[in-house]
Amino acid sequence: MKIVLPNKVLMIILNLQMHGYDAYAVGGCVRDSILAKKPQDWDITTSAKPADIKRMFRRTVDTGIEHGTVTVLLGRESFEVTTYRIDGVYEDNRHPKEVRFTNNLEEDLKRRDFTINAMAYNDDVRLVDAFGGMKDLNYHLIRCVGNPKERFSEDALRILRAVRFSAQLGFSIEKSTEAAIKELAPSLRHVSAERIRTELLKILVSNHPEQLREAYRLGITKVILPEWDDMEGVAQNTPHHKYDVAEHTIHAIKNVKRDKILRLTMLFHDMGKPAMKSTDENGRDHFKGHAIVSEELTNVVMRRLKFDNETIKKVTRLVCYHDYRVEATPQNVRRAMNRIGVELFPYYLAVRLADVKAQSVYQKREKVENIIKMRELYQEALVQENCVTLHDLAVTGKDLMEIGMEPGQKLGSMLQELLEWVIDDPDCNKKEILCEYVKEKLGL
Repeated sequence: MKIVLPNKVLMIILNLQMHGYDAYAVGGCVRDSILAKKPQDWDITTSAKPADIKRMFRRTVDTGIEHGTVTVLLGRESFEVTTYRIDGVYEDNRHPKEVRFTNNLEEDLKRRDFTINAMAYNDDVRLVDAFGGMKDLNYHLIRCVGNPKERFSEDALRILRAVRFSAQLGFSIEKSTEAAIKELAPSLRHVSAERIRTELLKILVSNHPEQLREAYRLGITKVILPEWDDMEGVAQNTPHHKYDVAEHTIHAIKNVKRDKILRLTMLFHDMGKPAMKSTDENGRDHFKGHAIVSEELTNVVMRRLKFDNETIKKVTRLVCYHDYRVEATPQNVRRAMNRIGVELFPYYLAVRLADVKAQSVYQKREKVENIIKMRELYQEALVQENCVTLHDLAVTGKDLMEIGMEPGQKLGSMLQELLEWVIDDPDCNKKEILCEYVKEKLGL
């Protein structure tokens, strides 16, 4: 098999070889190249020790030198070059206490997580596949290298990574690997929230976010996202729905593009339904107030997983308004833009559409047509530069003080009153009209 290596990767490998060392591209870049995908990163493994690597390349960074990793800088690109190593005892379900360098490539490949990530390549030897990675690629399988219990005991994050690779590649998890995941899933409690968040996001924005239900079946969500387990099996006996809450959520996630904000919003949008479910005397289910509870849960979960404040702010707001339904009129759309935010409004429309598409056929056409009409009115409001925020208002607090208003809370209340007025009637957003209104109201 021939893999076309990038020139800079080839340059690093040839330089190491010229100095008498073995060197190969390794891991995900080899896997992706075989799958005809463009690798995001190119990693290199070598028999050279870190000090030797640093001596051979002019610009390097000690990114993980205690584990044998040196980053080589070539122009604006960086490449991790790691010495063949054997990992020592893992004491924290994440990192080896120590590593030993070795001259044996197979020993280095043996410590890796999955067979499809344990292949190496250079132009001289071509593909090195000691553990059946190529076979597993052909059979679309995620399989641990060696004993799966040992691999997961070494690094518990690999449990979640198995599901992540399954979601990204559309592969199944091999039976013995799956059994080990079920048994050892509780050890994910020892993994940092930041690493859990990273893997969870990769599952969400993958082509197969439905693998979240596989994570549930294997006992993973019980540890990292117990709120998901609460949604499983919660029926929605209402004309508007045909799935339970979890299944509806999966369909809603798949109905939006692979955008972090949108997919997180759809993950959380109905998370408050289990707590707010009630059933009337006719057997029909209701979930009144679920959007507010969903917003609260979103905030709790995202902070637990250490998301940044800006992402939390956007997602919680969209979750809060995901069920905000109004008739598509210019006035209603301008008011919605004011409440939700001009920048977030296209996200809100995408969220509403994804939610509706994941529901039953009951009134679906009318719901979709209303959302499409709202999108048209939103675009018209932008083109016409309608005022929907205080920033767009034709007067400022300074203008009102110049005509005689005292500074203070009443000033803010008056500006808000003026904004409500011009949202209803955009033609009134003129300085002279607004100032005259204030003078008359306050007798100035």
